[in-house]
Amino acid sequence: MKNRTIVCFGPGPRFKGGMQNYNTSLALALDKEEQNNVHIVSWTQQYPAIIPREFVDKSSTTDLLEGSRVKVTYLTNYNNPFSWKETAKYIISLKPEMVTFQWSIALQGLPMAFIAKRLRKAGIHVVFDIHFVIQKEHSSIDKFLTKYALKHASSFVVHALHTFEELKMVFPERSFGLIDALDITNNSVTQVAKLYHPIYDLYKPIPNFNLEEEKAKLGLKKHVFLYFGFIRRYKGLDMAIQAFAELCKERDDVSFLICGESFWKTLDDSKWSTKVKQMLFGWAKKIVLRKSDDEREDNPLEWIEKLGIEDKCVVFNRFISNEELPKFFQVSDAAVLFYRTATPSGIESLSYNFKMPILATKVGHFPETIVDGFNGYLAEAEDIQSMKNQMLRFLESPIDRENVAKATENMSWTNYAKAICNYE
Repeated sequence: MKNRTIVCFGPGPRFKGGMQNYNTSLALALDKEEQNNVHIVSWTQQYPAIIPREFVDKSSTTDLLEGSRVKVTYLTNYNNPFSWKETAKYIISLKPEMVTFQWSIALQGLPMAFIAKRLRKAGIHVVFDIHFVIQKEHSSIDKFLTKYALKHASSFVVHALHTFEELKMVFPERSFGLIDALDITNNSVTQVAKLYHPIYDLYKPIPNFNLEEEKAKLGLKKHVFLYFGFIRRYKGLDMAIQAFAELCKERDDVSFLICGESFWKTLDDSKWSTKVKQMLFGWAKKIVLRKSDDEREDNPLEWIEKLGIEDKCVVFNRFISNEELPKFFQVSDAAVLFYRTATPSGIESLSYNFKMPILATKVGHFPETIVDGFNGYLAEAEDIQSMKNQMLRFLESPIDRENVAKATENMSWTNYAKAICNYE
């Protein structure tokens, strides 16, 4: 098979968050095929400069690309349109057969549209890997930016059937074909590959892990529920804490381990630069966002003290480095994803890497990936009593971790890369 160049446009390994994990994992999977010459072309700044948040991972030291041939170029600055032009020019110079774009927020619509349009004009196949179509947080300009950017895609990848339905709603005039694998030589219809969210394998379990010793160090009880990742309103941590408090009325052998930084609390509030960003961002939010959707002042961790369960919760309210991550999953029994809304979840995928059962709500794609009673349990959305019942159900009828492995045995990054590139 001939050699080919593939570009993965999206955040490189220096950034925090699920999109970095996803883009890096995809590049590594593509790199395993000898004929592929894989490049990550990354942002230098992903968002408007006024957003009061730290996006760069300053904690991790592990080189996630060590041992691979993947080349990384940090080039695209959201705040500098000249860099958008340079990005398109650079990618075209690589003469790629395909460029994948990670689409996870409508705010990035302008630069992505600019770049994708020029790549299409150069005859390059542009794949938008879309993690949502309808934004979790509503904005008056999201619909415009989404359509403006996604119209430049040659083909799409979705991770849930409801995302495909949303895509058809945005482009009712466009003819789509839902398939299992992309074929970039077929231009008769706009192809949409419905693929699972692969299991993250960037993080390996710690060998010879002393479970009881680590639980004792952390002050954890016999059974441990885990919330991991950024603290956002849509992730429902407030409801999870309330459900856990109800559980504590019946069980005294449980702990809730909460690991993750508050999404809007990553900068030093005492610095003048942070104050200016918060002021400008606040004005912008008032223009484009309903007041009820502004989550900057949310603090779901307050529920722990309100409900008097401080002795049953262990909280690491900060970004968790790559080096620390495995131990928090290895000391836990189940991951809690009681989301209000959901697109395919990186935390779910990360949990499966450690063969961890999932307790989730019946929203988004979760009913597609979680078989109730087999690899996890499903609660009713925004129903605290139902959430508590599923936590109790898990304790009384634990999920066999081999069930989790069986449910996800075909969800490898290697299989995912093959489906995108259509090779055996």
